[in-house]
Amino acid sequence: MVGLISALIVIPLVGAFALFIGRSRNARAIALLFNAVAALFAFMLWRNFDTNAAGLQLVERHAWIPAIGAEYLVGIDGLSLLLVFLTSVIIPFALLAQQMDRGFCALMLIMQSALYGTFAAQNFILWFLFYEMSLIPAFLLIKIWGGENRDRAATKFFLYTFLGSVAMLLSFLGIYFAKGTFDFATLAGLGKHGLLTGKVAWFAFAGIFLGLAVKVPLFPFHTWLPDAYESAPTGVSMVLTGVLSKMGVYGFVRLLLPLFPNETKIIGPWLLTLAICSIVFAPLAAWAQSDLKRMFAYLSVNHLGYCMLGLFAVTATAAGPLIDTQAALSGVFIQIFNHGITAAALFYYVGLLEQRRGKRGINDFGGLMQCTPLLCGWMSVAVTLLMFAIGIAPQFVFNIFNTTVVHMARLFA
Repeated sequence: MVGLISALIVIPLVGAFALFIGRSRNARAIALLFNAVAALFAFMLWRNFDTNAAGLQLVERHAWIPAIGAEYLVGIDGLSLLLVFLTSVIIPFALLAQQMDRGFCALMLIMQSALYGTFAAQNFILWFLFYEMSLIPAFLLIKIWGGENRDRAATKFFLYTFLGSVAMLLSFLGIYFAKGTFDFATLAGLGKHGLLTGKVAWFAFAGIFLGLAVKVPLFPFHTWLPDAYESAPTGVSMVLTGVLSKMGVYGFVRLLLPLFPNETKIIGPWLLTLAICSIVFAPLAAWAQSDLKRMFAYLSVNHLGYCMLGLFAVTATAAGPLIDTQAALSGVFIQIFNHGITAAALFYYVGLLEQRRGKRGINDFGGLMQCTPLLCGWMSVAVTLLMFAIGIAPQFVFNIFNTTVVHMARLFA
């Protein structure tokens, strides 16, 4: 019997198939219909999620590749549920951002399915397949429907993410040969007492760190991001910054920190330095931009730098009181959600300006409030609501996954 999580992953894939047998002129309507069905299943996940229970919930486990001990294993905790919600919110607005053909909509649905799978998978083989599955549609969307420099941007995006993925795959193969399992929970338990030893541990740590740092992206692995965000269509830019970048932060929380707590703590000051560089240098780079998309791209690096700062600060206080770790993780989760909504909204508004004006330079606009009062008014409302959300988000977050924060804090302790 197919569970809720599996159904959520399959629904967008069915929608992508339906697009090729339906009429092309109705492509966006079909895609939005399947998005609505997926959102309904995401709501059902929330209704069935027990906020008083720690650990994974709604787990589905089936035999898959017995020869290597790989299972079809999916489940959600509070962080997974939050990112599933974020995906369900961002994708429909990304489809509404512009009118595109059915090929574009189908690739967006495939990417949505991959994102659901990435946030639900609980062993590396399954997680890696979904992780890579999300990168291929993103590459094609930039390559085919991107702007003037789409070839260069798509190639740069592919090379960075591919090399990072190869490094991460080699690291996990080394872990499997040493420990004989791909299961995240089992590896996290072993990680408390040292998953690997000697140089092997550091090589495995470096490979996983590289793959995730490119995806976040963390300074200095961020140089692919401005070109990709600038050249991508508006809807794709919204998904790249709103959801795909969260895969890297999620990977740090789910993989690197639980598996290598000792190594992370040893080089904690250097990791904090990289996070601070992302926070400081990215706004300076944004300050020098005249293209609104590139400016917001650098600001996205800045915002995600705060997430990484919170995560790396957890390792520095791992021996301290549990409440410190809970506070740090709560702040990271709140920032993940807020940044996803805020950054996607900013790219959406830039896309609206570009559609109407044909330009997106800072110097190309002046007196917008007089020419487009509704656009500017709604943008002001959105910004105000987002700022207000920062105040109410803690209660919302704690209602959904307060127990997850405590559970993860104990993993890092």
